[in-house]
Amino acid sequence: MATTETAHEAAKAGMPQLDFSTFPNQIFWLLVTLAVIFFVLRTVALPRIGGILTTRRGQISGDLAAAEELKHKALEAEKAYNAALVSARAEAGKIVAAAKAEIQADLNAAIAKADAEIAAKTAESASRIDEIRAAASDVVASVAKDTAAELVVAMGGAVDARAIEAAVTARLKG
Repeated sequence: MATTETAHEAAKAGMPQLDFSTFPNQIFWLLVTLAVIFFVLRTVALPRIGGILTTRRGQISGDLAAAEELKHKALEAEKAYNAALVSARAEAGKIVAAAKAEIQADLNAAIAKADAEIAAKTAESASRIDEIRAAASDVVASVAKDTAAELVVAMGGAVDARAIEAAVTARLKG
């Protein structure tokens, strides 16, 4: 029965935290605990957290400064690249123009040489044609004289070489 009476008394008293007779003791230990937690936080945890935050701020600002410097270097490199690209394009344009000029000069020289060869062959051909014409006119005159003499003989006449030559020459002249 004793155990049931003690349990009954405890149940009657309620929760010990809410017993007003123990409040001063609970408040004392609450204040001691808070003071110890405050002391530990202030001396151990907060300085470490502050150091970590300071380190992080320093690292972040250093990283931002490095990023800004790298950005400037990248912009300078891009400007240098663009300048080199413009220069290379200009140089390529000059090389292309020089190559075109050289090719045009070679082409003009080849055309001039071909024109000279054609002119020489044309002159040679013209002189050969003139020679052939002269030889042909001599042959035509000779054949005409021989034919005229044969016709006169075939007709029963006497051949007069001077008369035939004069007649053929007059006819060939027009």
